[in-house]
Amino acid sequence: MKRILLYVLVTTIFYSCKQELKTKRITGTVFGTAYSVQYTSYDDNLDLESQFDKLFYEINASMSTYQANSVISKINNNEPTAIDAHFETVFNASKIIYKNTEGAFDPTIGVLVNAWDFGPEGKIADLDSLKIDSLMHSVGFDRVNLLENGITKQDKETRLDFNAIAKGYGVDVIAEFLDRENIKNYLVEIGGEIRVRGINPTSGMAWRIGVENPNFDGSQSILKAISLSNEAMATSGTYRKFKIDEDGNRYAHIIDTNTGYPSKTSLLSISVIAENCMIADAYATAFKAMGIEKVKIFLEQHPELKVFLIFENENKELESLSLNGFPED
Repeated sequence: MKRILLYVLVTTIFYSCKQELKTKRITGTVFGTAYSVQYTSYDDNLDLESQFDKLFYEINASMSTYQANSVISKINNNEPTAIDAHFETVFNASKIIYKNTEGAFDPTIGVLVNAWDFGPEGKIADLDSLKIDSLMHSVGFDRVNLLENGITKQDKETRLDFNAIAKGYGVDVIAEFLDRENIKNYLVEIGGEIRVRGINPTSGMAWRIGVENPNFDGSQSILKAISLSNEAMATSGTYRKFKIDEDGNRYAHIIDTNTGYPSKTSLLSISVIAENCMIADAYATAFKAMGIEKVKIFLEQHPELKVFLIFENENKELESLSLNGFPED
């Protein structure tokens, strides 16, 4: 009996050694952008794409403002609805980041983003100070609360929009699913937001991630490449969505949450590395509105965030700044 058991054990070990670790890649579209998942697995029959589709469906059903029957759409229309786990996770994270940034990150500012023609719903005609003041009455994430039986809003006109955090959250959902599947090496990317684990099996080294140049003409080029392992990175830029006034001032799609007006900024690109992509995504958005000096002060109290800024100096020349140990090339 001992010989038989030994034979089975040796045969199993030999067979396991003969298995080949294969690199696989799944691509598609979600959240109005492209996604890509690269991972390694011994199992040729592992059907992950259908699982990804299921998870993406759940997230859209929870937080897509483009779906009339989503949880967030019903909340915005003041319809009673049950709160799901995806919504609760993103809502609670948004509350923390809203407080940490003193309102620079605010999921209720979308109505002003649309009013200034930076959002999906179209601008408000003849926008003036009176209309802006009126819209500002519905802005303020501190006036929205999550209770056991749903959401309460002090102003029924308040509309939630998690677009500045939901994409990063989607990356995390897929990454954590891969963790549960015991996949040790992967890269998950949705619309430029990234989370990685382990190594790139092709090179046998940490994953190499590119940071783009802020090109106003829409072209793409890489400024620097960094190594990432077991981290997430999100990048937010102001160089693709902007307007220029009659005096030549450039206004990006950053709305001052205190005034309701677009803010001028010299920041062109903000890359944030954090433990998960939801946090990185939200802070990358918040830092656009905060400006360089406030970001530097903020990061002194948040060493867990690594940040890379690209900005224009007074001579309209590009400069960059690495903070809190953001990796070099």
